[in-house]
Amino acid sequence: MFALPGKVTQGIVLKRPSSSCKTPYVADVLISDENGTISNMAHTPALGCCGLCDQNATVLMTLVENKKNICNYRVDLSFYFEPKINDSIVIGTNPKIAEELVHNMLQQNALGFLKDIHSFQREKKIEGTNSRFDFVGIDANNIPFIMEVKNVPLADYVDCTSKDRKKMDPRKFDHVPYNHKIAYFPDGYRKQAKDTISPRALKHMNELADLCASKQYRTIMCYVIQREDVSSFQPSVIDPIYREAFYNARDKGVEMRAIQFKWDKNGNSQLICDDLTIN
Repeated sequence: MFALPGKVTQGIVLKRPSSSCKTPYVADVLISDENGTISNMAHTPALGCCGLCDQNATVLMTLVENKKNICNYRVDLSFYFEPKINDSIVIGTNPKIAEELVHNMLQQNALGFLKDIHSFQREKKIEGTNSRFDFVGIDANNIPFIMEVKNVPLADYVDCTSKDRKKMDPRKFDHVPYNHKIAYFPDGYRKQAKDTISPRALKHMNELADLCASKQYRTIMCYVIQREDVSSFQPSVIDPIYREAFYNARDKGVEMRAIQFKWDKNGNSQLICDDLTIN
């Protein structure tokens, strides 16, 4: 069990970027309490997250402790209405929370693929690369390991472009259980359709492949799915460049892992599985 720190506050995104601050990482959020409603600025670490943290989205936030920050809140979770259960599920959107979930699992010795490790550090640079990797340590067999974590907030019954999805008859998926969606990574804005969506994610994948080839490290790419309604994960067909890098890295020996968490409306998470099917 991992819980968001401090009080969890619900709000509705009014506008992103904020009317007062034009960075895309800040939104105006409406908060209602016993004193009425008030608009605050909130940090959105995942930008709009393909609508989950954009206008009209209902989100869960935690307080920003740094008094120098212009934002009073940080958006960590989002509500997604699921018609098949006539209720909303809670989705983790903040990439840093994905890292905290993994950190918590390592501390509890709860990850099946990294049991009984001797030690680990966070945000450590590896010689010969241009990156700081999320977790670096020594596993139970005294083998140095490097693990990068990617947050996966998006899922659907089919992995395709938004343009193709809109052309589909929604009744096509009526027979599919709500929790049999495909989680996919990456997705988001890019200037050109042929560009990779996340150059940083692509760089991490290629560096892990090179480190694995050196035979000095056990290398792991860990995808954290912070939603309850999926049954598998895959590198998205939306980004063929990243998808090719994924399978090339796997062929070279990089371990591909997908772990899944469920969130409740009070900001508490629960591990569903640490070996989600990868397509």
